[in-house]
Amino acid sequence: MTITESAPVSTTPEPAVSAADFRNAIGHFATGVTVVTSIGADGQPVGTTANAVSSLSLDPPLILVCFDRSSATLAAVLSHRAFAVNVLGARQQHLSANFARRGLAAAWDGVRHRRGPTGSPRLDGVIASLECTLEHRLDGGDHEIVVGRVTEVETSGDGAAPLLFFRGSYASLDGAARPGHRA
Repeated sequence: MTITESAPVSTTPEPAVSAADFRNAIGHFATGVTVVTSIGADGQPVGTTANAVSSLSLDPPLILVCFDRSSATLAAVLSHRAFAVNVLGARQQHLSANFARRGLAAAWDGVRHRRGPTGSPRLDGVIASLECTLEHRLDGGDHEIVVGRVTEVETSGDGAAPLLFFRGSYASLDGAARPGHRA
């Protein structure tokens, strides 16, 4: 086998991809929708809608979540050192919209939940809940990547379909667009 050298890598900077083009392209990657919850320094529950969530490792069980650096939920996770990832079902768009609010904290009035073993809120009726302790945090540009060790899981077992986000809108597994939020 002969190894040939490839052309040298160009040192000329490539044109930057605009935020709008990147957002449009990555929007073609369907994601599940979660609400990540924790406890603020004042002892009150906090939460944010997140779809930048991924399993990372089975052994040990790790999950990663990406937070905007200005997120009140990120501040709570770093202070509380624990969080819960609540996986939303297709009928829970209202929870996604509630916890997607910027600035003021999401309204917890009428949101049924209970505290898990770490004290982080678990939302009632979600299709899965993963309770985590803070393991690592990493720089992610305008976001911070938080790695959590999954300490407890719960699934609903009712066969509910997941809430998906695709091309700036909610979607279903059959590909039909759902009315509601557009990013």
